[in-house]
Amino acid sequence: MKIRLTCIAIVYMVCNIALFGCSSVSDNNQLVEQRLTVERSSEVMLSAARLKRDTYASEVMQTDRDYFVYLPKGYESTPNKTWPLLMFLHGNGERGNAKEGLDFVLMQGPLYEAWVQKKDLPFIIISPQLPMFGFDKKGIDYITYRSKDNIPQRLLTGVPPRSAPFNTEDPLIRKPSLTDMSKVAPLLPDGWERIEGDLITILDSVAKKYRVNPKQQYLSGLSYGGFGTWFMASKYPERFAAIAPVVGWGHPSLMPPIAQHKLPVWQFAGGRDTSVNIKYFYAGLDALEQLGHDNIRFTVHEDKGHDAWTRVYASDDLYQWLLSFQLSQP
Repeated sequence: MKIRLTCIAIVYMVCNIALFGCSSVSDNNQLVEQRLTVERSSEVMLSAARLKRDTYASEVMQTDRDYFVYLPKGYESTPNKTWPLLMFLHGNGERGNAKEGLDFVLMQGPLYEAWVQKKDLPFIIISPQLPMFGFDKKGIDYITYRSKDNIPQRLLTGVPPRSAPFNTEDPLIRKPSLTDMSKVAPLLPDGWERIEGDLITILDSVAKKYRVNPKQQYLSGLSYGGFGTWFMASKYPERFAAIAPVVGWGHPSLMPPIAQHKLPVWQFAGGRDTSVNIKYFYAGLDALEQLGHDNIRFTVHEDKGHDAWTRVYASDDLYQWLLSFQLSQP
């Protein structure tokens, strides 16, 4: 058998020399290395990311509503792996009927980064849509005149350009903080607190249907979604390993449950934000510290307006920070 294999190898070499001429040992080694590289690559080939729509029965709206589920690269090709879960709550301008209007939630945030900008985020991302609750009748320009033509699309190759940053003429100066919040409402009107039960239904459904790591469930939201993040964390602090409210402050009255559970918090604000003024951010965070909570981060992007969220969600820092925390008892 050895003699036969040797003869075959010699014949193969002679044919190659006859056809292509002699090649150096280094060339042959390079060809072997290239072949092995291809073979190894095929062995670890990961499935592509997917964006799905799932449906739930809304107790609040008494109708079926959809929400997005983003499955990260490798989810389908690693059937024995569980994945971190990130729920994202959008801002006021992306409300809708959670059917044909659901695509508006792709405008910004981690879902935009993962699906449109193709950022490799190792999370199952769920993104529901807040109902209008009459906001489409209030004459708010960014809702009344919004267009589906402006919804970013995932491209076959490359990524689309990002939207231009918000213009701000505010001077770059430190603003005084408001310390007495007793006369300030804890939440904005008709926000995520109105579909609190729906959000829990979605979380439970996704945890059952997909391979979610029960110790790695996170919550983040921007603007109205930032307020919603604080509210949901206050009501269900035991469900989340960490939270990241972005350009939405937390009222001191919401802080005791968060402090009691030592829920890690990373708060973000824009120093030039004219929509959600930075002066409201400090009192709630100070209340957390006064209650003995010591796992708090507060980052102010002094040069940015309300769209500080773009820098926050486009960077890697937030996602790495979230993944550094796990629930001890899921």
